[in-house]
Amino acid sequence: MLNAAYSKHALPIVTSAELIFRDSLGIYSMDRFFFVAGSLLAFLAVALGAFAAHSLKARLPADMLTIFETGVRYHMYHALALLAVAWAGSRWPESSAGTAGWAFIIGIVVFSGSLYILSFTGMRWLGAITPIGGVAFLLGWLLLAWAAWR
Repeated sequence: MLNAAYSKHALPIVTSAELIFRDSLGIYSMDRFFFVAGSLLAFLAVALGAFAAHSLKARLPADMLTIFETGVRYHMYHALALLAVAWAGSRWPESSAGTAGWAFIIGIVVFSGSLYILSFTGMRWLGAITPIGGVAFLLGWLLLAWAAWR
């Protein structure tokens, strides 16, 4: 967000996300970013789910297909959570909603991503990374609750 507390000689602090996601009035829109991210990630989850149902069923062993499907399921849950983050960000702009959104994105990449790679490669050591994404999901839900509580 633009630094509102700057002197007349200091330059405002602007992040790259703020330069990209401004609304029609030129105001930074965290809610717009997370709504777009959630929508695109939900699209990807549906595409991956369809890919699993139609292409992977014959190619992956049943246990690996189950792992892939678990990744898709949590991917979709948290893509939808990003839509809730967008709403919370519009309702409570100075809250922890944005941080919750980033936690959900990190969780999708780490949790679901590690399960996708594990299901294709069989590299079981990736199972040690997956819980890091799970912790990011949990943190995101706590931060979203905190955004509403505060």
